[in-house]
Amino acid sequence: MCDAGQRTTMQNNEQSPRDPTRLMNSADPAGAAGAGPDASLPRAERAYQHLRNAIQAGQLPSGTRLREVELAASLGLSRTPVREALSRLESEGLVVNEPNRGMMVTQLDASMVSELYVMREVLEGTAAALAARHATDVEISLLRDIVQRDLAITDQPDKLAANNRLFHETLHRCAHNRYLLKTLRSLHESMALLGRTTLALPGRARVSYEEHIALVEALEQRDPALAEQITRRHIQQAYKARLSMWIEEQSEP
Repeated sequence: MCDAGQRTTMQNNEQSPRDPTRLMNSADPAGAAGAGPDASLPRAERAYQHLRNAIQAGQLPSGTRLREVELAASLGLSRTPVREALSRLESEGLVVNEPNRGMMVTQLDASMVSELYVMREVLEGTAAALAARHATDVEISLLRDIVQRDLAITDQPDKLAANNRLFHETLHRCAHNRYLLKTLRSLHESMALLGRTTLALPGRARVSYEEHIALVEALEQRDPALAEQITRRHIQQAYKARLSMWIEEQSEP
C-alpha cells in the first residue's frame, strides 16, 4: 500500500505543538461518542474515557504532549486518576513515554498506517466471511438497521463515525469467533490514533453507506466469498480516503 521504508509522520505535530488543555476545554472530549463519560464511573475510568475519546476524535492529535498537571486541571480531577488513565492508554499503545519528553500521543508514520489497513483488510474480510456462515437472521437484521441510521445523519461526520464503529463491532461479533474478536478489538484500539474520520471527506459517507448495504446483502445471501470480497474492497477504499485526507492536511499552512 505504501513504501515500507517511508517514515513520514502522518500527523507531525512536533512542528506545530498543541496545547492539550486548550483542546480538552474547547471541544467535547467525547468527540464522536456524543455525551461524555458517566459521572458515576470511577475517576480513573472517567479520565481514561475522556482522553481516549479525545484521541479518537482528533482533539488530541498524534504527537501531542500530555502533562499530568494540565490534564488533571482541565478534567477537574487529581493527578492520580489521570496518571492511571495514561498508564492504561500506554499499555494499549495509544500514548508513549518518550525519554526527556514525557507522555505523548503515539505518532503513526505512513508505513504504520499502511500496516494497520492491511491487517484490517485481512481480519475484517475473514470476519465477514465467518459472519455469512454463522450470524443469525436477527444479527443480520440488526446490521441492516445500523446501516440505515446513516441516512438520518449524513451531514454529521462524528455521528457517522460512531455509527460506523458500531456497525463494524457488530459485524465482528457476528463472526462468532472469540479469538478473532479479541484481535480485532486490539487492532481498533490502534485505529483510534488516526484521529479525524474520513467520513468527513466529500462523498465518502455515501460510498461507505453503499458498501455497507452491499455487505449486508451478501450476508443475507449467506455468501462468504462475496462478503469477504466486499469487505476487503471497503477497507481498501477507506485506506485511499485516509491517504487523501493526509495529503490534504499536509498541504494546509
